[in-house]
Amino acid sequence: MKRTTLYILTAIAAVSFAACRAPADNTPANNANANVATPTADALLALDKRANEAYFKGDTEFFEGMLSDKFVMLGPDGSRLDKAATTRMIAGVKCDIKDGWKLDEPHVSTVDADTYVLTYKGTFDGTCTTDGKTEKAPSPIRAATVWVRSGDKWVAAFHGENLIVDPNARAAPSAMPKAGKEAPTKDDKAVPDAKPTAPATDPSTDAMMAIERSVWEAWKARDARKLEELTNSDLSFVDIFGNVTSKKADTIKFWTEHECEVKRVDVTDGFGTLLSPTVGILTFKGTADGTCYGQKLGGPIYGTSVYVKIGDAWKAAFTLNHLPD
Repeated sequence: MKRTTLYILTAIAAVSFAACRAPADNTPANNANANVATPTADALLALDKRANEAYFKGDTEFFEGMLSDKFVMLGPDGSRLDKAATTRMIAGVKCDIKDGWKLDEPHVSTVDADTYVLTYKGTFDGTCTTDGKTEKAPSPIRAATVWVRSGDKWVAAFHGENLIVDPNARAAPSAMPKAGKEAPTKDDKAVPDAKPTAPATDPSTDAMMAIERSVWEAWKARDARKLEELTNSDLSFVDIFGNVTSKKADTIKFWTEHECEVKRVDVTDGFGTLLSPTVGILTFKGTADGTCYGQKLGGPIYGTSVYVKIGDAWKAAFTLNHLPD
């Protein structure tokens, strides 16, 4: 892929923002644990390591207990998968991963007292078979899991991964995502019946979508002050190339220091789920009309954003990008 095209994809991507057995009710008690200590990155990383081990074996029983009833993730085509669809997908997985695989570079971002985003790097050597098709496990990857406190347990409400690649380097097509496509990820190989059960969207969708659109407009205008207002104090972001910004200042800098001339942006297909009265997950599709580095912008970008309600205002706290197959 040409370097200028990769710059364009990075610029577009900049705007779209796996353990314990859960009790029967795994909705977080949002403010009840305000004085409970923040979980360490190593503690949450240990949970994700157990989830990866269970994934390698296609252990659906483990994930039935580990995933929140409100779990959501995006499939390779941008479709929204709920808990049932995700566990059906995992049932078709069998991996042969060599010893020495590792998860490192963990970072925890706080959404609220009961909700945290863990980002980390995963390195694997081996293969995974899904629905009879065997492929090399993508590596290295950047992963993100949203962990939610449920009493004295932790459950996962979202998980996503992107292959880590250098957007400034030329690479063979098999190693680099193409315009309009995302590199396949370990958890994104869906079997044919892995369809979402179409839960009803929450009324909070409109409120979160309004903020998401404002974020895109602020990106278009390179308006750092507006982005400050629209986002949470502990803002983090994972782009389509596996890059991560884990501080608010770094994220806003990344979103505003672009060389694009954008005439119009749009955010559609929003679908929100409340994890608690003040924390929600929004999936959406974003597009932009204009140019970056003299080339026409492509798309769409599928995004998953985590929102937190502070007072009467929703704030963006985390985003992971997704380019559909």
